[in-house]
Amino acid sequence: MFTMMNEARMGVGLQGYALAAGAYQKGLAYAKDRLQGRAVTGTENPSGPADPLIVHPDIRRSLMEQKSFVEGARALAAWGAHLIDRSHLADDQDAEGMISLLTPVIKGFLTDKGFDATVQAQQIFGGHGYIEETGISQYVRDARIAMIYEGANGVQALDLVGRKLASDGGKHVMAFFEMVKSFIKENEGDATLKADFLEPLKAASKDLQSAAMYFMQTGMKAPNAALAGSYDFMHLFGHVALGLMWSRMAATAQAKLAAGSDNPAFYETKLATGRFYMQRQLPVTATHLARIITGETSVMALDADRF
Repeated sequence: MFTMMNEARMGVGLQGYALAAGAYQKGLAYAKDRLQGRAVTGTENPSGPADPLIVHPDIRRSLMEQKSFVEGARALAAWGAHLIDRSHLADDQDAEGMISLLTPVIKGFLTDKGFDATVQAQQIFGGHGYIEETGISQYVRDARIAMIYEGANGVQALDLVGRKLASDGGKHVMAFFEMVKSFIKENEGDATLKADFLEPLKAASKDLQSAAMYFMQTGMKAPNAALAGSYDFMHLFGHVALGLMWSRMAATAQAKLAAGSDNPAFYETKLATGRFYMQRQLPVTATHLARIITGETSVMALDADRF
């Protein structure tokens, strides 16, 4: 039964980012087509009636947040499927332990952020986002329910912190940390990759390790302190996992470009999208850590009848 449920959770995680991908494509098409206002630089289309939405920096920010999430999430889900295959077909117990650890992250983080991305896509439409003919509001509704399917995401976070971290004496989370550390060490000779990807990944991984250490030190004597930070930890872990995926993709993209790829634009776009994630999304790990280490005091401050 648990095998069925865990694979279903993986499927729902895929659903979360897939809906975000569809919504992003709709938002992108609308941003390129809809004429609204003028570019602040005044250099886009001075002879036309107006400029398309996509010239505006805040629209670009929104699209880049969606694009960088979707492509990173796709890589994470593919890695998760690869771990399942290794576990089932090769009886790889390390792969089984890693995917067990990552399952609540893939389900919870990808559906939370997938919903956020569909809302961002709807926002690009403005008021048209509530007109059913555009189709974008359906993506938002469908993405919202994914946060509840196969265990609400708060339960996923509790499972991650309450069970998965300590599984096999913490072996699997330590293996994840070692994986990140080894990847950084293997690639730090590339100065560009180090500056744009490896240093942000290292900083985020340290935040994740600090949070895990906090839970190890406080979890037994103050379980509310650990569980009050579980949701932030799930998101912190998710960002680090996507940071690792983007770093891997960046290393591959740079190698392909160095080898003289016949499609350099594809790999250059991957690198630009990855840099955005590392610079604009990954630093939120520090915020999640700051919340986690405050413990349960402010969370549990009010008696039930004072809400």
